[in-house]
Amino acid sequence: MADTLFDFIEHLQGEQPWGRVLDAGTGSHSLAWIESLATDGWVAVTGDPREGRRLEGRHPDGRMVVGNWTDEALLAGERFETVIADYLLGAVEGFAPSFQTRLFERLRPHVGGMLYAVGLAPYEPGPETPAGRVVRRIARLRDACILLGGGRCYREYPIDWVRHALERSGYEIVEARSFPIRYGADFVGQQLRVGMRYLPSVENRGLARALAREIGRMRREATAFARANGGLAFGEDWIVAARPTGRSADPTSS
Repeated sequence: MADTLFDFIEHLQGEQPWGRVLDAGTGSHSLAWIESLATDGWVAVTGDPREGRRLEGRHPDGRMVVGNWTDEALLAGERFETVIADYLLGAVEGFAPSFQTRLFERLRPHVGGMLYAVGLAPYEPGPETPAGRVVRRIARLRDACILLGGGRCYREYPIDWVRHALERSGYEIVEARSFPIRYGADFVGQQLRVGMRYLPSVENRGLARALAREIGRMRREATAFARANGGLAFGEDWIVAARPTGRSADPTSS
């Protein structure tokens, strides 16, 4: 699905030069894509120092910055022709809880041309389908492990919320589109591995062992379901393309 989303961004960009690119919430997949573009250079931001070191080693041609968008000094005075916020909105909860309402306002001074925001629509509420029940059960088990292990879960937002947040923050919407998701069998293992990483931090060791058993059972059942049904057709990703307007951000947006 991520390649489909990047392809759509390239379609929206058309013949417009990418210029300098800011990957405002970076990861391996977005950086690999950005490096395939004809840019004038890129800067990538992560809130995780370990991830920053790992990505810097794998992607030495740009500039990696470790920081938090709550820091007003982060990239102060720097502007970019293109800003990519790839699943950043949901991830903000892990680094700056409740900062989502101010995120686009914070990014606005750095957007010299286009902002492409990419995200995942919340799983709930949503249609009750067999695949949907499987995806929700995986997500609930993963999040239970994260919370019991002292972590913070991502917080996703629907496309309409994103549109209104951008408009309140001084942008005009160029395009907004949702894309249905069909998760492959590998999604099951990926999500459950996230939960497993938090089990060593669960204080009740009996509960941790029970969660590990449940993860094993869920992996077997959900993987079998996905393979038998050609994947898990549930949920939506979204892209909202926007550019800054001439006016300042609405102070009520924060």
